[in-house]
Amino acid sequence: YILDLKKQKQWYQRRVRGQHLGRLPSIDPNTRTLLLFGFPNVGKSSFVNNITRANVEVQPYAFTTKSLYVGHTDYQYLRWQVIDTPGILDKPLEDRNTIEMQAITALAHLRACVVCVLDITEQCGYSLQQQCDLFNNIKPLFANKPIIVALNKIDTKRPDQLAPEETALLEETFKKDGTIVIPMSTLTQEGVSEVQNTACDALLAHRVEQKMSGNKVENIVNRLHVAMPKASQELRAPHIPDAVLAKRQPGYVNTEIRKLERDMELELGDDYILDLKKHYELKNPEERYDDIPEIWEGHNIADFVDPDIVAKLDELEKEEALLEEAGVYESEEEDMTDEQRDIREKAGLIRKEKAIIRHQHRLNKHRNRTPMSERVIMKKQGIKRARSISRVTDNGDTPMDVDAKFASKRIKPGRDVSGLRDAKQIKVARQKMKKSQIKMNQFGKAGEADRHIAAKLPKHLFCGKRGAGKTDRR
Repeated sequence: YILDLKKQKQWYQRRVRGQHLGRLPSIDPNTRTLLLFGFPNVGKSSFVNNITRANVEVQPYAFTTKSLYVGHTDYQYLRWQVIDTPGILDKPLEDRNTIEMQAITALAHLRACVVCVLDITEQCGYSLQQQCDLFNNIKPLFANKPIIVALNKIDTKRPDQLAPEETALLEETFKKDGTIVIPMSTLTQEGVSEVQNTACDALLAHRVEQKMSGNKVENIVNRLHVAMPKASQELRAPHIPDAVLAKRQPGYVNTEIRKLERDMELELGDDYILDLKKHYELKNPEERYDDIPEIWEGHNIADFVDPDIVAKLDELEKEEALLEEAGVYESEEEDMTDEQRDIREKAGLIRKEKAIIRHQHRLNKHRNRTPMSERVIMKKQGIKRARSISRVTDNGDTPMDVDAKFASKRIKPGRDVSGLRDAKQIKVARQKMKKSQIKMNQFGKAGEADRHIAAKLPKHLFCGKRGAGKTDRR
């Protein structure tokens, strides 16, 4: 009996998990959320499709949306989730079905900004009075939550075209509580962005207000100090240079004409040299034309220059001149005659030409060479054939007799006939060898070790019924 009870509970859990929980979307209860509700076919799914990247099905009949749908959008560089709920009818809670209870549960448990969508044209099949009664009946579910009312389908009927009693009904239901009412049209997208921005701003302000009213904020506020600077009472007059004030005087005549570099270039012509150093602003103006030190690896090169380098260079040149006069640098070539120089030059040319010929010969040594037979090679090397009459052994035997004695030792049977007794076995073995190569030749195999399958779908792997055993090849 106990096992039966457990089986029933497990069956119910599996059913709830598979049929209901598995169809619910992934909803983050802590993120910023906009929650839509209203009667069926008032335009909730169209609003979600307009402001998010979701693709909720929209049809002209009621209860097209049968579960919760989540879309995501961005506002003020923040991530927002917009939840589309199934339509709700105005009836007692115990009479609502599973589809309607999904919307009721979301309204009761999610911290979000509630957007109530109304159809002022009454094309959804429900009057404006019924829609206002539904809002009043489920209003306790979203207590302490920001509420926005969107009057949809204004492309067909504007709010100023409503009857006086309908306008009074809207004011009595929403305006007395300070609820924000915004007209919009999901068809022409008029007012859609305004509803989205207003709802997002209202939720952000509500979340900040909740955090400020909590206990954690007091510890943080005590550490913060916001400085509010006061405006200075002094009047600060603008500073105008004296030269500008002088030019503003009546009757001022500018007698000083500034000479530009272009004027100097035209005046001097080819003698003009651009001097950029004259505009250097230094503490000591006389230092403008000083040499700029040259730095290499953090050291000033001028610190390593010998100041007596010029005097030392003059001494070195004088010493070299004395050595040249003494004939230290004279070479043997100066004592050679013209005939000897000519012979030396020609010998150098001959050595160079011989080196080129030697190198070319080495390159052409193995090119276009006709292969020689073994008999020609033996003849060149002076070796006689093994069976030549002239090659007689010491005991008088000819090479033919020697070959006859050791013939049985030199001849070895082939590998295809080794181990076979007679010609009959050899014939049978060759027939079997040819028969075994027929299948290999049919499939174009390269050899016995070739395992390549040429067919992309081999028949033995992709046809027939699957029997007992492994199923990883299907």
